[in-house]
Amino acid sequence: MVRVQERPGHARVLPRRPREQARPLDDARHRRRPEGRPVSDRDRRRDITPVQAAERFIRKRENKNTENTVRSYRQRTEAFVMWAHEQGIESMHELDGWLIDEYERHLEEQGNAPATVKGKLSALKELLKYCADIEVVDEELPEKVTLPRLSKDDQTNDDLLAADDARGLLDFYRDSVKHTGTVQHATLEVLWHVGCRTSCLRSLDVGDWDPEERVLRFRHRPPETRLKDGKEHERNVAVPKPVADALELFVARERPEKRDDAGRKPLFSTTHGRASETSIQCWAYQATQPCIFAGCPHNRRRDTCEYTQRQHSSKCPSSRSPHAIRTGSITWQLNQGLSYVKVAKRVAASPETIRRYYDKPDLEEELARRRPETEHLDIMNDLTTEDENGA
Repeated sequence: MVRVQERPGHARVLPRRPREQARPLDDARHRRRPEGRPVSDRDRRRDITPVQAAERFIRKRENKNTENTVRSYRQRTEAFVMWAHEQGIESMHELDGWLIDEYERHLEEQGNAPATVKGKLSALKELLKYCADIEVVDEELPEKVTLPRLSKDDQTNDDLLAADDARGLLDFYRDSVKHTGTVQHATLEVLWHVGCRTSCLRSLDVGDWDPEERVLRFRHRPPETRLKDGKEHERNVAVPKPVADALELFVARERPEKRDDAGRKPLFSTTHGRASETSIQCWAYQATQPCIFAGCPHNRRRDTCEYTQRQHSSKCPSSRSPHAIRTGSITWQLNQGLSYVKVAKRVAASPETIRRYYDKPDLEEELARRRPETEHLDIMNDLTTEDENGA
């Protein structure tokens, strides 16, 4: 059995499949050189295992992508590497369209959600593109990975922090002598009122926060702190006074005076330097546990519940991840009447991405958006006249 980390505190166990009858490796489909020709250094260098290919691919991604994106690629390629091991595939040379189809069947048989299957196949496609670039596999092989088309329901995750829950939590934090200005409070204020990604929060330096103007400046500064789409995601975001007050109190009272490895002063720091994305995730889980201001919906006692501990905070069924907070925030901002274009600029996403993945209004919220323009639709109030029609 092999354990794969899915989210902090949760591991999923993938059972081993019975190995199907393997095809001979000297099959013509796998032959890379004429019989009798000695193996050259060039052949030997490019004959790498799936494990080696995945490791090289991840190292390449570490120089280009955010920590969260790299983690996602690592988890998804691990699924392929484990399957290849179970099938006795020892070289990337062995891969062909038939085996790729077998891997897709394996993912479906494991009971993965359609979006999960697509995500893991997409990671495999990127891995094979990289292998083709370094001449480990044929350049046509990546095109043999066909990504499934998903319905709208399959594409999205309905997990979000509801506006009413966010309001209750923030109302508590702002009025609490003990909890106001804590890192959990400051994290929730920014994640909710900006709707930013974890990588954006992590990128902030103390100098990026302007308390006079109440503005956060998000900047792309590789290699230490990257924004998802680089400089295209740089922007200045204004926040309301209560958010500014929480940040000022956090900086003055709670923030550790630490620099990161590059000598910069991160806004969200730990005793070791700049907060990791994992630390920010844990703060979000802790910040959104409803038992902090109300009774536990799961009949647990907060003073004895292990879910209140940082390392177990993600296990609480009612806690929410940074992504769920972002989804709830974007939906709320749209409910407030902001346009897709304005919200997209604020949260660093395209309007189409917001429509497809983040906008999750319930039926009442959808009605409230339409109502100002539709509640007076009455045929007797039709303003079109015969004169206006040129009759």
